Amino acid sequence: MTGGSAPKRKGSQFERDVVAYLRLAGFPQAARTLAGASEDRGDISGVASAVLECKCAARIDLAGWLAEARLEAEHAGLGRFAVIAKRRGVADVAESYAVVPLWLLAELLREDS
Repeated sequence: MTGGSAPKRKGSQFERDVVAYLRLAGFPQAARTLAGASEDRGDISGVASAVLECKCAARIDLAGWLAEARLEAEHAGLGRFAVIAKRRGVADVAESYAVVPLWLLAELLREDS
């Protein structure tokens, strides 16, 4: 994100909102990942052995965001990852987009069947 401190504040707030939502949704271990690690491991940890990368951006870059999330999952030694993208103009964090590659969605759906 570029543009000074306002986008950073919005991104940090979005991460806090996602954590709060996930805790209420049954993931009490959800937490923001500490920034500054040499090998980034995503924005949210403690959720179903997955890396979650949060994005609150004006422009959508699904391919880039998923590549980043996949790399961060590798750093964390995990095979699951998702991008949680804020839905512009919608305040309810529950309406954010959760983006995963199709192969991962199929894997998750198989586990639930």
